[in-house]
Amino acid sequence: MLALASAFLFGAMTVALRFALARVPDAEAGALLTIVSALAVTLPFVAAGPIALGGLWPFVLAGLLGPGLSQLLFTLAVRDAGASRTSVTVGTAPLFSVAIALAFLGEPLQAGLAAGAILIVGGGVLLVGESGRPVHVKQIGLAFALLATLVFAVRDSLVRHLSLETDVEPALAAAATLGAGGFVVSLYLLITRRRLPSTGLLAFAPAGILFGLSYLCLFEGYYRGRVTVVSPLVATESLWGVALSALLLRRQELVGSRLVLGTALVVLGGALIGVTR
Repeated sequence: MLALASAFLFGAMTVALRFALARVPDAEAGALLTIVSALAVTLPFVAAGPIALGGLWPFVLAGLLGPGLSQLLFTLAVRDAGASRTSVTVGTAPLFSVAIALAFLGEPLQAGLAAGAILIVGGGVLLVGESGRPVHVKQIGLAFALLATLVFAVRDSLVRHLSLETDVEPALAAAATLGAGGFVVSLYLLITRRRLPSTGLLAFAPAGILFGLSYLCLFEGYYRGRVTVVSPLVATESLWGVALSALLLRRQELVGSRLVLGTALVVLGGALIGVTR
C-alpha cells in the first residue's frame, strides 16, 4: 500500500510539475523549489518521531544522487518531453535495478527477468519510435528522463541497503536525502547563475507537496519491504502519470494508443521482474 501510494503521488507530482513549468518555465529553479517544498512536508513527521543523528550520513550521501541529481534531470525531462512520456520512461527503473543486481550483487539471470526486460525495452521502443508526438516533446527530454531513471534505480537500491541496519527513522532519512538534494541543486544554481531563485515557490509548491508525501511513503515502504517488491509497485507511477496527463493535459500531451501500449508493456515488465526476483 505504501509503494502504491508513493506511485500515485509521484505520478500526480509529474503532472503538477508540467502545470508549474507552464507558469514558470525555469526547470533548474523549479527542481530546487520542488525539493524545498517537499522538505517542508517531511519536517512535521520528523518532529513527531525520535531523532537519531548517528547513522544519518549515509542517507545524506544517497540524497546527493536522489533527489539531488535525479530531480534536476527529472524536471528537465518534464520540461522537454512532457509529463506522460517522462512517466513512462521513469517506469523502466526495474530494468536498471535488475542490471545493477546482476552486475554488482551476483544475482542469477532467470527467464522471468529476461522476459520482463524484453517487455520494458519493447515499451521503450514504442515510446522512442512514436510518431505524431506533440511538438514540445524532444529527444533530449527523453534522454534526461532515462538518466534520471538510472539515478533513481541506484538510489533505491542504496536506500534499501541502508535501511536494513539503521536506527534512523524513515521520515528523518527522507528529510536527510531531500536536504542533501536541495544542497546539490542550490550549488548547481550558484555555480551556473550565481544566485538562487527568489520567485516561483507558489507555482512549484503543489508538486513539492506531492513529492514530499510520495517520498515519505517510499521510505516507509523500503523500510518494510524488499526492493524487488517495492520498486515494481512504485514503477506503476507510469500508469498514474499517463492517466492523469490524459485527463488533465489532454490537448498538450496527446496520449494515444501507442503511448498507452508502451506504458502497459513497461508496467507489466516491471511486475514480472518483481515476481521473478
